[in-house]
Amino acid sequence: MLRSLSVSARFWDRAAKRYAKTPVANKALYQKKLEVTQRYLKSDMYALEFGCGTGSTALVHAPFVKQYEAIDVSPKMIDICKQKLMDQPKANLNFSCLPFESLLSDEGSYDAIIAMSILHLIDVPEEVICKVSKLLKPGGVFVSSTACLEETIPWFKFIGPLGYAMRLLPKIQVLSKKKLELMLLNAGFEIDYQLETHSKKAAHFMVAIKV
Repeated sequence: MLRSLSVSARFWDRAAKRYAKTPVANKALYQKKLEVTQRYLKSDMYALEFGCGTGSTALVHAPFVKQYEAIDVSPKMIDICKQKLMDQPKANLNFSCLPFESLLSDEGSYDAIIAMSILHLIDVPEEVICKVSKLLKPGGVFVSSTACLEETIPWFKFIGPLGYAMRLLPKIQVLSKKKLELMLLNAGFEIDYQLETHSKKAAHFMVAIKV
């Protein structure tokens, strides 16, 4: 797992500047995800976002909660986040370079956890989802958007490992919506919302509540 995190960090470090300049592919869909997420956020909440990338989502959501922690494995991504935060100050928002797997927060520390476009980039997503469940208070909200490649490009499971071995790609899991939903249910969540889209290529967006 340590090697995977190291390879992933180097990959996203190399991609950081280009990623920051890349426009959102589907602005309407992205805006819809923001709006749905904010329906579940409250002013007294402690929120965590892992895999925060260049911080755009964190900057939008932070004003809706009491405290917002955002972490990412890539130092250069976090550098970009901190520069954005200087340009758009949010007193309750903090960016840190830290893998979610290394987070040492106590159980029940958060009211909301957000994971956008990250679960498919994690070695063992089942373990991460279980950790999310432990970190959330009862009734806590888990918002995720995940590429489910098994339903869009299933052949990626053959070329993905080659790209990873050559250190050209991070490790990418080939998930399906059903697998992802089962992981959440097994970790003690109830799925409260799923965003239906007409595009097979769209990531699967869900809001789950810790029972």
